[in-house]
Amino acid sequence: MAGEFAKSLGKGSAAPGPVPEGMIRLYSMRYCPFAQRTRLVLKAKGIDHEIININLKNKPDWIFEKNPFGLVPVLETSKGQLIYESPITCEYLDEAYPEKKLYPEDPYEKAYQKMLLEFFSKLTPVTYKYFLANRSGEDASALKKEFTEQLLKLEEILANRKTKFFGGNSVSMIDYLIWPWFERLEAFHLLDCLNRTPTLKHWVESMQLDPAVKATITDPQTYKGYLELYMKNSPEACDYRL
Repeated sequence: MAGEFAKSLGKGSAAPGPVPEGMIRLYSMRYCPFAQRTRLVLKAKGIDHEIININLKNKPDWIFEKNPFGLVPVLETSKGQLIYESPITCEYLDEAYPEKKLYPEDPYEKAYQKMLLEFFSKLTPVTYKYFLANRSGEDASALKKEFTEQLLKLEEILANRKTKFFGGNSVSMIDYLIWPWFERLEAFHLLDCLNRTPTLKHWVESMQLDPAVKATITDPQTYKGYLELYMKNSPEACDYRL
């Protein structure tokens, strides 16, 4: 069954048929921040698409034919072409559907956004480590300090840019690529770190007004409920509240 809010497909399910002409398919999971990147770009660019949700706790065998890592997001075209890894799916969409470009045309500015993504990618594992340590009652103060220090560097980068968003005064690719983790800060018990980063806090408030963000956002309480099930390896996690 296809659709953003359709139940996920798990082990034993039949693989979906060919992608209809003029359509692109996204294999996703409703709570996955990496897949949300691709969903944000699809929404922002107004691309006609369908979504197949995958149960990542009970994966269908055929997902490994779509992506050898068995992960989402994966894009599939009507020609049977497969694209995976979230930044690559997003760049593919920006080039294959050139209307409303999200990456800047200027080579340096595009390279700058990719370098910023590399910097940010070192931050995401810290959020998970902190959440796990905090959840198990360990002393997670060093991890929180590390996260805050990295956040302060992002604060400095944005403040020095003197723009509303990381790529300028309108939302661009880099903003969508890093947003999913900011959306989850409350669920990870790291939201108070933004109190030390006023420019970044204003960016978060501005991002919350973006139509694509509004269309894909998950409220913190729902995400916390999903996390609890996910940490218990429950196959029900991916369909939480459906």
